[in-house]
Formats: sequence, C-alpha cells, structure tokens
Amino acid sequence: MATGWIEQLTGSLEQKKQYRQNKARVEQLPADYRTAATALERYLMYFGAITKGEILLRMLGDLTELFEQSAADGTPIRSIVGDDPVEFAETFMRNYTVGQWINKERERLVRAIDAAAGDDGKERQP
Repeated sequence: MATGWIEQLTGSLEQKKQYRQNKARVEQLPADYRTAATALERYLMYFGAITKGEILLRMLGDLTELFEQSAADGTPIRSIVGDDPVEFAETFMRNYTVGQWINKERERLVRAIDAAAGDDGKERQP
C-alpha cells in the first residue's frame, strides 16, 4: 500500500529498477560499444520525448541487447549504425512511437483541423 502512494509521487519503482539494470548492462559492454550505446541512448532520450516508462525501457533494453549481441559477434560499430548515426537513431526510434508525446499533439491537431473544416460530423451554423 505504501508503495502505491510513493509511486504516485516518484513514478514506478520497478521501472527505476529496470532502468538501473539496463545502465549496468551498458557499463559491462566493451569500451567502444559502451561509448556508442551511451551516445545513442542520450540522443534517443532527447529526440524521442517518450512519456511512457514501459516504452522507454523496452527501447533502451532493445538497444542494449543489440550492442551486447554485436559485441559478442564482433560486429564493427559502423556495421551496426552505418555511416549516419543520426539516421540510425531516428529509424530505430520509429519502432517506439507509441510512447511519444508528439503523438498526442498530432491527434489533437487532426481533431482541431477536422472540427474547423467541418469534418467532425457536427452541424455548423453559418
């Protein structure tokens, strides 16, 4: 019961635990992979604007898993991210758009334009 009250103030304690576990996994990567994964994580956190914790954790977990597997296989970092790391990050991010704040704004924009154009099914008075 106390956990529920505390989590309303601080957010999910389980998600914080999972986040710390993921950070620990990244710290275990070989130096070059760790540097690349950390840089991508930072970019994704700024660029992604994900508001749902479970989506963010899934994205970061998948990124960590990609780098863990690549390190284990000896895959060069350029083979993972290509020549343009920004393009890689933004393409990677598209798999997690459900949790982005901008989706709510897109929906709000569409509803506002539909209403203004009279496409919302409501009758208008001239």
